[in-house]
Amino acid sequence: MVFTHQLPLVPVPAAAVVHEGRMPITATTRVHGSSPAADVLTAAAARRGAPPLTSVDASAHTPAPGDIVLRIDADAAASEGYHLSVGTHVEIIGADEAGLFYGVQTLLQLLREGDEGWSLPYVEIDDAPRFTHRGVMLDVARHFFDVAEVKRFIDATSALKFNRLHLHLTDDQGWRVHIDSWPLLTERSSATSAGGDPGGFYTKDDYREIVAHATSRHMVLIPEIDLPGHTHAVGVAYPELVEAPVLNDALVAQSETLGQPLPVAGETYLGWGVGHSSVRIREERTYDFVRDVVRELAEMTPGPYLHIGGDESLGTSQEDFDHFAARATQIVVDAGKIPVAWHEMGAAGGIAEGTIGQYWGMKVPTGSHAAEAAHFVERGGALIMSAADATYLDMKYDEEFPLGLTWAAVIDVRTAYDWEPTAVLDVPDAAILGTEAPLWSETTRTIDDVELLVFPRAAAEAEIAWSPQHGEGREWSSFRERLGTLAPLWKAEGTRFHPVADIPWSDR
Repeated sequence: MVFTHQLPLVPVPAAAVVHEGRMPITATTRVHGSSPAADVLTAAAARRGAPPLTSVDASAHTPAPGDIVLRIDADAAASEGYHLSVGTHVEIIGADEAGLFYGVQTLLQLLREGDEGWSLPYVEIDDAPRFTHRGVMLDVARHFFDVAEVKRFIDATSALKFNRLHLHLTDDQGWRVHIDSWPLLTERSSATSAGGDPGGFYTKDDYREIVAHATSRHMVLIPEIDLPGHTHAVGVAYPELVEAPVLNDALVAQSETLGQPLPVAGETYLGWGVGHSSVRIREERTYDFVRDVVRELAEMTPGPYLHIGGDESLGTSQEDFDHFAARATQIVVDAGKIPVAWHEMGAAGGIAEGTIGQYWGMKVPTGSHAAEAAHFVERGGALIMSAADATYLDMKYDEEFPLGLTWAAVIDVRTAYDWEPTAVLDVPDAAILGTEAPLWSETTRTIDDVELLVFPRAAAEAEIAWSPQHGEGREWSSFRERLGTLAPLWKAEGTRFHPVADIPWSDR
């Protein structure tokens, strides 16, 4: 007997029964079903070097031994869930298209080449996610990543059953999406990245292409326009919208240590420092700008969310911040979207009802962070948990790792795995929508750099978000063994990962 937690699966499924033996996958194996998941399966199997799989019309063919059947049954599982069985043939029954897609991802992890060829274990799996929100974030503002690179990021993370992509589209260093009504944003504020590296921006067609690809992988795209701080790039394009930089001792000291320039009004900012910028909160023109940007983004974004930022407004008075938070969140609501904001916006009493907070404080909250986060719940909203000392994928694996930062923590794979989203704040468990693992891009100049920081730690965050908290195999000793089995899949997909020494990496 093989135990469930010994299956080479990440995230570990909710329930599984494993039987002795394996079903061969051969050149005669056919895939029955018209779902887009069938194309995902056949293409991924081909990249692995498995025997070519032929797709056939399920209504015209009876499954033969060794075939794979894909179908939808809303009663098969909870939303996004699936049932997978391997016997004389394979059957994956998704509760919906997302469930079918995730069942295919599980099948691809089970598919292995041994001494006798390609095969699957005889198994029955019933699986569905713990949290509805299983997110990753990519910062394309500090360093820009083009459409093909973002699609590559979507493919690699959706394979781990992540279902939200938060794109951090604007920051002090650059504005990365075209807005028709404010064209100078991309004309003047997109050409560079942090450190003076090349920049870039998404046309509206580019953005729609990213949205479409995310949708095809069952990821909801959440665009972020960071306001009222992190807006130096806005001032390069439209100086009348932004206050003069407010310098603080920490910013000056950091800039000196890193050898980076301080922000200068009207000039492109190439450093990393934060907290020095703000839009002009008492100017009505500012809200014309926010309204236009939100409207155009909302028109291109089919998902229900729009992230309005709200973090690190260090040079803004609390009174001004509260005024802006109330107006900006209501603008998002008026555009037909649910506002999302970093937890600092919870300090504002008048945020729109139902605004979702994203907590990025520590696993043990400090200062007012816990109270700020709890206020979103009091206002009828909910929380996304991104505890910085556990989930921030831009932190170093160890002090010597060449990429990443350390201000939140040094986060090895076990640290990324050993935390519980519902144990951080004193709010009802039902108020936790799920988790998000952000990748900030100060040190990541290429998508390869991004992937080295994201993988394998994203797999830890994926299991926390998907798998039952107390399910079989949901512990470090099992996870590290299962994590090592992902290496052949990542290599076949061309996904770079950091082969940390304490994981037993497999070559088959």
